[in-house]
Amino acid sequence: MENTKVEIDSGKMLPVMEAFYTIQGEGMHSGAAAYFIRLGGCDVGCVWCDVKDSWDAGKWPALNIQEIVKAAMVYPGRLVVITGGEPLMYNLAPLTALLHENGFKIHIETSGVYPVTGQFDWICFSPKKFKDPHPEIYKLADELKVVIYHKSDFEFAEKHAEKVIKSCKKLLQPEWSKRETMTEQIINYVKSFPNWKISLQTHKFMDIP
Repeated sequence: MENTKVEIDSGKMLPVMEAFYTIQGEGMHSGAAAYFIRLGGCDVGCVWCDVKDSWDAGKWPALNIQEIVKAAMVYPGRLVVITGGEPLMYNLAPLTALLHENGFKIHIETSGVYPVTGQFDWICFSPKKFKDPHPEIYKLADELKVVIYHKSDFEFAEKHAEKVIKSCKKLLQPEWSKRETMTEQIINYVKSFPNWKISLQTHKFMDIP
């Protein structure tokens, strides 16, 4: 058990809730074939989180990174999305190095509350009200994706938009359970502030796992 903890701390093993080949359903790369690696563990605690089972890292098996990459290589796609939970709770440098060595492009979806470890081809920063992001994420984010659950989230989105770099893509996404009430507000907001785009969870509309 102690050896496993050491390996996880070093990034040579990681708690994997699930890993699967599917279609990226949201954000700037929606529609692309991607292998998702969902790591267990999160201390952000979003009330509307749709993967609350991921929060307790101890529930999930710790796998060595060679095993994780080997599983990804079975599929023809060479795009990996690392998500969670909150994946940056862990040192991702060893995993991302091994994935790059094997020809993968790597995206990450993160709340940005921890420093970035590892090398990524695309960083999707999705800030949450429940825990402040680490300041360095603003200069690293390729994509700012804000989930809109309440009308106050538009102001929250603008607060973070002021801090990201100019090339960062800005997206507003209705929280799934609030889509019927928030989608029209998002449409009207983007029409008034066209520096934003709309992200939809197309995998849920299309029933893609």
